[in-house]
Amino acid sequence: MKIDIFPHVMPRRYFDRMLQVAPPGMALQKRMSGIPVLIDVELRLRIMDRYAGYVQVLTLANPPIEVAGGPDVSPELARLANDGMAEIVARHPDRFPAFVASLPMNNPDAAVREIDRAIDELSATGVQIYTNVAGRPVDLPEYRPIFDRMAQRDLPIWMHPARPAAFADYAGETRSKFDMWWAFGWPYETSVAMGRLVFSGIFDRHPGLKIITHHLGAMVPFCAGRVGGGLDQLGSRSDDPEDAQALGRLRKRPIDYFKMFYGDTALFGAWHAMESGLAFFGADHVLFGTDMPFDPEKGPGFIRDTIEAMSRMRATEAEKAQIYEGNARRLLRLRLKS
Repeated sequence: MKIDIFPHVMPRRYFDRMLQVAPPGMALQKRMSGIPVLIDVELRLRIMDRYAGYVQVLTLANPPIEVAGGPDVSPELARLANDGMAEIVARHPDRFPAFVASLPMNNPDAAVREIDRAIDELSATGVQIYTNVAGRPVDLPEYRPIFDRMAQRDLPIWMHPARPAAFADYAGETRSKFDMWWAFGWPYETSVAMGRLVFSGIFDRHPGLKIITHHLGAMVPFCAGRVGGGLDQLGSRSDDPEDAQALGRLRKRPIDYFKMFYGDTALFGAWHAMESGLAFFGADHVLFGTDMPFDPEKGPGFIRDTIEAMSRMRATEAEKAQIYEGNARRLLRLRLKS
């Protein structure tokens, strides 16, 4: 079986409400209306039918809820999204064995309540957050109760990158040109968010916490040398007292914490990058994910390309079985027939 733990969807009622409340300039109508698989479940099922033994654990598509609505609106959006995904799972449990809840991160108290509601009442198998909360770092104290609750629940956190084109690459410019915000900004976002969480001491407080990073840890596996010996020297490159004290607050080397993250295989067919992620995290920390349907073919391309990359990647059959389904069954507590 192939359990895709990072495909994206937009339940219809959530999508319609988001369009009503989202700030102008987000271009949601143009972007999302061009990808009908996001909303059309029957079309999604027909695409899935092409791949034997293929099932999806549903996650909400970008943009983050906290960007689409302020703290007074975001709890409603989260409820609509989670109710909608739960309904899809209930209608097609053999094709969608579970879903991942989304949270109103700009309203932390409501986010904790939604964790409990989504897991207890809707049977969500974890939650999705983004690498920042409308520009605010996820390691701020106000978000700690969310991580604490997920550690208590012993279910994973999915972490998706977020960085808009309005985040310019150079001072004096008003936007990131040529989609650099997406091609390179998103991997940077993910890597920095991972680092901020590491140095916040989150894994010392919760050594069993499970965070699944989109795109297989982004830059971290490729930059393992810098993350390893480089960050062991933290404090030697600046006079910042926080840098100098950071290592002393951790119980282990920084790189040891980075290896505690998990990653998915959504690398758009880059099998060589997949091998790098596998070497860094190990087979027990890699899960099959495709990023469907954000590909030029609006659905099938990323599934096909990721399966092909899995076949080319140098790994044992036992390791591939872990990645395809074993790790998802274990972490997400899925009860599926083989």
